[in-house]
Amino acid sequence: MTLKQLEAFYLAARLGTFAIAAARLHVTQSSLSKRIAELESDLGQTLFDRTSKRARLTAAGEALLEKARRMLELEKSMRQDLSVQTEAAGTCNIGLSELSATTWFPSFVNGLRDKYPNLHFKPQVGLGKSMERQVERGEIDCAVIAGTPASEHVAYKTLATLKFCWIVSPKRAGSSTVLDAKSFERHPVISSTADSGLNQVLDAWQQSHQVRLRKGVVCNSMTAIIALTVAGVGISFMPMNYVLPLINRKLVVMQRSKPALPQVSYSLIWRADDNRGMLRLVNSLIEKGVDFDVPNALWVR
Repeated sequence: MTLKQLEAFYLAARLGTFAIAAARLHVTQSSLSKRIAELESDLGQTLFDRTSKRARLTAAGEALLEKARRMLELEKSMRQDLSVQTEAAGTCNIGLSELSATTWFPSFVNGLRDKYPNLHFKPQVGLGKSMERQVERGEIDCAVIAGTPASEHVAYKTLATLKFCWIVSPKRAGSSTVLDAKSFERHPVISSTADSGLNQVLDAWQQSHQVRLRKGVVCNSMTAIIALTVAGVGISFMPMNYVLPLINRKLVVMQRSKPALPQVSYSLIWRADDNRGMLRLVNSLIEKGVDFDVPNALWVR
């Protein structure tokens, strides 16, 4: 029995698939399967039910799982005690919303290059619920999303709470007003797609207050939603500080609504059972480095 065999077994069991476990360990799926087969041969027990599409444990596998976790945790603790620097090396696959990608993330990465030259980021821009599923499956290491995760297998920490406002083109509204039920009948709402955390916030708000929105264009890009709003296609709701440069240039007008929009929390999420030193370091750096008030560089004059 070797630690590599136990690691292959444990990751396959926790992630539910040999393919993703092999990718996490940077080995081929056949190599991972060989390690697990060798462990089963050594123990004289079948650990996985091969008739299932998922990596489902047998009774012997269930009995081994917690013991394997403790063995791997002990090895990890020994390595961390011997060399803290190992935490500052590796590649982090990070999921970002468009808001994060166009505000704090570029300066965040640039600021770490000199201090952590062996720590690399592989960003992926996507929608909140989709990224949560990828974190849960182990396809990305962590992500910053609007709202909080629904899965019990995903841990989170709130990073910031942002004020939101409605914006509209001056072609539709010449001055700031309070949007009411009649306003929402007159102005179609340009909204995010169903997988977006912001769309879920908007749906919860209208259901809670029994507000009926006239749905217009549905789009998975924040930049495209803002462009359509500037063009006068409809109204949209956006982080107040994010669109402030556009308000100051009079490209859009800020609107309030009755009832008022809720503030939106943004969360850092990761797999609850992922205790790698590299990920703990990255999470700590993100928590300190997030600043959603950094303006979009394309809008600054």
